[in-house]
Amino acid sequence: MKGESIVSAQKYQVQELSEFALEMVRQAGQKALTYYGKGQPDTKFDEGLITKTELHLMDYFQDQLNTQFPDHQIFRGAPLGNEYTHGSKRYLWIFDPLDGVANVQAGIPIWGISLALVENFWPVCGAIFLPATGDEFQAVAGREALRGDEVINTASLDSVSDESVLLTYSRFHLQYHTTFPGKIRNMGCTTAHICYVAQGRADAAIIANESFQGLAAARVIIEAAGGKIYKMDGREFFLNEYLDGGRINEHLLVTTPGICHQVLNTLNRTN
Repeated sequence: MKGESIVSAQKYQVQELSEFALEMVRQAGQKALTYYGKGQPDTKFDEGLITKTELHLMDYFQDQLNTQFPDHQIFRGAPLGNEYTHGSKRYLWIFDPLDGVANVQAGIPIWGISLALVENFWPVCGAIFLPATGDEFQAVAGREALRGDEVINTASLDSVSDESVLLTYSRFHLQYHTTFPGKIRNMGCTTAHICYVAQGRADAAIIANESFQGLAAARVIIEAAGGKIYKMDGREFFLNEYLDGGRINEHLLVTTPGICHQVLNTLNRTN
């Protein structure tokens, strides 16, 4: 009985943390909507609007975390070191206030807010909210991935076809020649792309110019849904290699083990 009570307490704690993550991205998303579509129409990148939005959301999350879990830490993009810690300080939150900033300022609805938690470098949970569409994605590491209350899984494929969907980034056409037989799309938001692969709406996504902060929550969700993040040589990608906060300069493929090499074989890097 004693062992059962310990397990129950652990499960409750993880559930509490996961619920906090989801509530935070929801609340931050509602605040972000007040800036949505407010970019200067003649400005390609409205730095003032985006900076103001990100600072507002980061300050809000910091205040909420200080209230709810005052001893927990927030990832700030600086090297974390490699020492395990004990007590509440072993929890590190990774908050990405805006992904898809060009879509935010232009009033295009595919953009997201993400939040992940790691405990001594091990993923605990991740939550992503797309405020303009209302889509919520979440997962606890080692459990099922959810969109809202619905369990989601990657597409069950062992080959690609003319019905397959590959999501890419904005400069993809300048850097690759491809014989991918299906549809190729760019929605302008990496976290959304990864969630769409997790949901089975797309079969694969190629991502570029990312960071630990930008991928932390999406990593938990795609793995819970049955997918993985791969390097472009087919080896599995490990996000913890970027705990130093540096940019991830290599291109990555998000898909399922069944079609990873088939997708890679359709790609020819030109520069």
